[in-house]
Amino acid sequence: MKKSTDNISNAPGALNGILVLDHTSALAGPYCTQLLGDLGADVIKIERPDGGDQSRGWGPPFIGKDSAYFLGTNRNKRGITLNLRFPEGREIMDALLKKADVLVHNVPRKSSREKIGLDEAHCKALNDRLIWASISGFGNNGPYAEQPGYDVIAQGMSGTMFITGEADDPPIRFPTPIADITAGIYTALAIVTALFARERSGKGQSIDTALLDSQVVWLANIASNYLATGDTPKKIGNAHPSIVPYQPFPASDGWIIVGVGSERLWERFLTVLDWPELTTDERFRTNADRLNNREILVPMLAERFRQNSCSEWIEELKAAGIPCGPIYSPAQALADEHVLARGMIVNLEHPVLGMIRSIGSPMNLSDTPVNYRQPPPLLGEHTLEVLSELGYSREAQKALQEKGVI
Repeated sequence: MKKSTDNISNAPGALNGILVLDHTSALAGPYCTQLLGDLGADVIKIERPDGGDQSRGWGPPFIGKDSAYFLGTNRNKRGITLNLRFPEGREIMDALLKKADVLVHNVPRKSSREKIGLDEAHCKALNDRLIWASISGFGNNGPYAEQPGYDVIAQGMSGTMFITGEADDPPIRFPTPIADITAGIYTALAIVTALFARERSGKGQSIDTALLDSQVVWLANIASNYLATGDTPKKIGNAHPSIVPYQPFPASDGWIIVGVGSERLWERFLTVLDWPELTTDERFRTNADRLNNREILVPMLAERFRQNSCSEWIEELKAAGIPCGPIYSPAQALADEHVLARGMIVNLEHPVLGMIRSIGSPMNLSDTPVNYRQPPPLLGEHTLEVLSELGYSREAQKALQEKGVI
């Protein structure tokens, strides 16, 4: 299924008619609400008047006054400014909460939420159909509840940094904020699930997502192996803990990656390498044998791969049905014809910055496709529009501006 990203789409998405209040900053929350916006929800991003989302300043690079970081996670949202320290600001927020289907926030302390009227009890009293979604470093219960946390802290405490890299490397952070991104994805999934449950019960519910939880799940099969055996996982670099060969190899002009996940593929793989004598070598007969003799086999394969170019190997491996591919730079990945054909680059016209590009959504729905309607908002761009929808007169809006509430 191909998605057009050349034009802004006005087609209604699956979440058309769902109002989401986004009181988040940085990445996890904005990424969550962008996913919901891509699915058709009306997302109102609520920011402080004095600078807004902290990620607007996370540059360079900047495009105009906003960082590329911010622009990458805030499309399909209307933006308002609101100072919740003022009673008038909390009144506006209450009016929005009464209308909303979802609130997403990342205020970690309950006492702070209570001061600005975003605590669960207050919000639910206003609207018992509301989905109240909290994103924080450590969640709302447990010994570390309410402690501040960023993606890098979650990566370090999850065990993933400990096992990333080659054997002699220090702990290595994954270069993109995967704890933030995963927390955003899981929160969006929980929100959609809660909306579905509300169709049956008529009531909303609360969601508590922690960055640490969302990063621990990345241990996946490594955690399963540890829980089954008690053996501490070791760093093995680009290799796979349970499959051999399943890693990059150097060709004569670059790097390729192959995954030989079955004995049938192993046989085909050896045919491509023109190495029939390995088919009868007892050291490599099964995957378990190859795993036990990884240190012998991998250097042998690396030497063979150096004899031909990346394109030559990939052509032959693909013809034999062996999972493989080149190792791209980010620039190469974002220019790949298949990535482009899948609509993974979004072009949106910004009212001030011109055409801006961002990564598209990987969700492909046949009847209610994701759509790209709005570029990331300017700070407070839609404040007056939203206040008008709430019934505030021009005079009332002007008074709120003069006082610094908006």
